[in-house]
Order: sequence, then C-alpha cells, then structure tokens
Amino acid sequence: MPGRAIPFISLVINLAMLAGGEAQRITKAPPGETARESIIRTVAQIQRADYEGDLAALKRLHDELKVPGENKRLASRVSYWRGFAMWRRAINGFNESPTPTDLEDDLNQAIADFNASLKQDPTYVESKIGAGSCYGYQMYLNRKNATRVQELLQQSSPLLKEAMATAPDNPRLLWVLGPIRWSSPPERGGGQDKAFALYERGLEELRKGKAYQSDLLEPSWGKPELLMNLAWSNLNRTTPDLSAADHYAQAALQLVPYWHYVRDILVPQIRDAQSKAH
Repeated sequence: MPGRAIPFISLVINLAMLAGGEAQRITKAPPGETARESIIRTVAQIQRADYEGDLAALKRLHDELKVPGENKRLASRVSYWRGFAMWRRAINGFNESPTPTDLEDDLNQAIADFNASLKQDPTYVESKIGAGSCYGYQMYLNRKNATRVQELLQQSSPLLKEAMATAPDNPRLLWVLGPIRWSSPPERGGGQDKAFALYERGLEELRKGKAYQSDLLEPSWGKPELLMNLAWSNLNRTTPDLSAADHYAQAALQLVPYWHYVRDILVPQIRDAQSKAH
C-alpha cells in the first residue's frame, strides 16, 4: 500500500480477502506474529467461514477473537468483527434446513458486539449497519408479534438513518437497504426497481474504488454480496430474468468459488426454474 510497510503475513491475508478468499487459509500463527496480525488472520478466517456456511467455525472464531483493552479504535474494530461473525452465523442459519433454533441468540450476541464497537467509537458506521440489519432479522423472526416488531423497528431505524446520513454510498449499507426497499410498498419508497438500483449503485461505488480500505481491519466486503443479491432478485422478481440471475450468480462464484449458499442453494434454485421454464 502507498506509504505503508505491510508485513508479509498481512499481505497474504489481504490478497485472500480481496480475491474472495481464494488463497489458502492461514490457520496457524506463524513465528513472530504480532497481536494485530493475529487479529487480521482471525478476521480472514471469519470471512471464509461465512462464505463456507460453517456455523460451528463462526461461533468458535467469535469466541477466539478477544477485544483488546488498550486501544479504543482497535477494540471497536475487533468488536465489529465479533459482531460480523454472529450476524453471518444467523444469516447462514436462515438458509439451512431445518432452520437452527438459536438464530435469535446469534442476533442478540451480534447486536451486543456491534454496540460494544459503538461504545468505543460512536461514529463507526459499519457497526451501525450491522446492528441495524440484525434488528431487521429479529423483526422477521418476531413478525407475528406486532408490538415486538415495533420495538425492534424503533431500534433499527435510527441506526440505518444515521448510516444513510453519513455514508449514503457505502456498499454494505446499500446491500442491507436493498431487501428493505424490495419488501416495502411504493408509497413508502419501496419496490423491486428501487432494490435493483441500490445494488447497482453499490457495485458502481466498488468499481470506482471508493470503498477500498488500506486498513485490513476496516470492512471492504460487498461485491460478492451485491452480485448474490442481484442473482436472487432476478430469480424472484415479479417477472423473473433467469439469464440475469445465472449471470450474477456465476459472477459471485468467480469471486468466491466455495460460497456455500450461492453454489449449493441459489444456483440449484436457478437451474430448477430454468428447467421448468422450458
């Protein structure tokens, strides 16, 4: 990176993350690894476990990632990645059959971690995005309880509004907002076309390089996730576009070939729809 000396271990992990994790996993601590490099290595493992749908690894890595006490900014970022692990554990759990029974526990833990991140850095938009999304998933789990849904909405809405005010083009925010627009009626600013526009905007920001982070503890994920949402959305839109769905799914797999959800769940759904269309 310009102006910075990157240790070899960090450079390897950075390449693995930017390439969707295609490099080999680094699981053992190399000699002389610093505390920061150890954290970065664990973060890379969390991201890979997310794509692999490895629920056990996500829980284990969350517990292994310890929050340092001497540096508020570092503590905030470590708490973010702890929250990320449990957030993604819940999201992956929604796609499993049978559905795990601990989804709400995972989301509660993720929210606690994101809140811990915000306690150390109240302006940190990434943790606001994560927590806002977790409350949204809890709303879905409690969808038959109108009072609880309203309580959760009052917690989620301010976080996402703050994120929109400070980082409106953040690709991870746009990824979270897309499903909300998808399921909202037009009179409330929703609609399928609005969701597509958000995903395309997120990809454009990534193409411009504006979302790139030189700090390996700052989130830079988003491109595979936006491609995946475009694949799912084209499959499930009012008038499905199965060719586009397949195109975006394959583009996501080019970045992350081992992505369990896309490879083993979404692509077979697209193939099944294609076979029924002929």
